[in-house]
Amino acid sequence: MLRDIGDISEHIDTEDAAVRIRNNIWFRGPNVWILAFSIIVASVGLNVNSTAVIIGAMLISPLMGPIVGVGYSLGTNDFHLLKQAGKNLLIMVVISLLASTFFFLVSPLNLVNPTELEARTSPTIYDVLIALFGGLAGIFETSRKERGTVISGVAIATALMPPLCTAGYGLSNLNMHYFLGAMYLFTINSVFIALATYATVKFLGFRQADFLDAATAKRQRTYITLIVIAVIVPSIWSAVSLVNHSNFERKIIGFVSDNKTYSRSYIYDYKIKDGKKAEIFLTGEPLNEVERAQFLLTAERYGIRQDDITINDHSSAPANDEYERMVRSIYDRADEEMARKDARIRQLEEQVLSLRGEDIPYGQLAREIRFRYPDVQEVTITRGASVAADTLGARPRIMVLAGSKKHLAAKDIDEMKEWLKVRLNDSTVVVMNIN
Repeated sequence: MLRDIGDISEHIDTEDAAVRIRNNIWFRGPNVWILAFSIIVASVGLNVNSTAVIIGAMLISPLMGPIVGVGYSLGTNDFHLLKQAGKNLLIMVVISLLASTFFFLVSPLNLVNPTELEARTSPTIYDVLIALFGGLAGIFETSRKERGTVISGVAIATALMPPLCTAGYGLSNLNMHYFLGAMYLFTINSVFIALATYATVKFLGFRQADFLDAATAKRQRTYITLIVIAVIVPSIWSAVSLVNHSNFERKIIGFVSDNKTYSRSYIYDYKIKDGKKAEIFLTGEPLNEVERAQFLLTAERYGIRQDDITINDHSSAPANDEYERMVRSIYDRADEEMARKDARIRQLEEQVLSLRGEDIPYGQLAREIRFRYPDVQEVTITRGASVAADTLGARPRIMVLAGSKKHLAAKDIDEMKEWLKVRLNDSTVVVMNIN
């Protein structure tokens, strides 16, 4: 059953796929204009930090055509087509770089925090996986008879145009970090999309262009292996660095969050440098040597080495009397406010406990009274106050009205009152008998 589910033989048309791959390689006609439009859209999206606009550029970019063509020509041993695909890809890349560089040179907008640009300057092994499996999905979609929406998803996932525009931004600002990082991401995407195409073409048995002798085949595999290693090794190193940086930042955030107030100082900010060093900013009274040592030991419990933390509490600068008085005043007011709130909380807690203690189990008491005094048919229990006519002073009372067919004896009423005082732990109980 599983074999039938995974069987693709009836859904694949390699001849039609080969025609479409060849047609998408050429950089002429509509592809020239579509490339120009996608360059502008991607550059604008990066310039205004808009993810939606960048996704639009990914969808309309024709860059994937020659990249898939490179993988296809390698897989079918069509070296003439390989030269054409490589040539068209190079032209597209150069035009994209020139156009995006010009756009960012004339653009008046300069973002303070260009997150969409920065996101494309530090590729990792995860980008390799995205390109590889995205490329596999793309060539399978191209090869099947029915047309779906997979190609659009592949275009978004592999993101070929934004890295080129980011590289153009780096050139326009003479920022080699942006340029090299973005070009490396584009290279990763291109190589592994082509590699996925090459493997799928071999797997699906596309028609070979000409005979490939053993020596040439071995040389081709060697070249492919070297290219893959050259591309993937730096990305693995980048991924390891990314994980380490993320773990370090998580530790710092946990440490700062749990130790906001330390002695007479307060952590008001922190900065992480190069993903492996942190500077902690404190305000208040500078830490003495013992407190600084204890502060660093506390950080070690979060897995942070002492050498990885720099404490910035202005302790090396001359003290400013006015500044110290201001900080001390802030702390004193904060202490007073906290003490006032603590007192109010205790008062409210006492009131809650008092109210809970004043709860009267009316139903249970009524059953117990009727059991002890069978003549009692109805019991009314209420909490109130007795007000003196002369002083108008109010005293709390628990009133119990025992309704019976015949009048209860005085000793029974007194006995009920004394029992209820013990039962309710309240000496203010008053019992009255009504007929």
